Amino acid sequence: MSDNESVSDPRDKWTAFHFSLSNPMGVDQGDVARLLRAGADQLDALGDIQVADITFNTEPTEGEDDLSLTVYYHRKPRRR
Repeated sequence: MSDNESVSDPRDKWTAFHFSLSNPMGVDQGDVARLLRAGADQLDALGDIQVADITFNTEPTEGEDDLSLTVYYHRKPRRR
């Protein structure tokens, strides 16, 4: 069976996936720990994956910094 025949999800044709998160605008949008916890929760929800890279970005605003987190991953079990 070829790789294309075993596709169970149309997204599986891609070799890498990603998701991005940010805190809601307003009070606590600059809360780094809150954003990291949200990223960890999302990773837990994805299950056993291989994380390829995590980027963290800070954009200064008039109030608190606007934070974002992007995780790049592969949908296969992580190497142990």
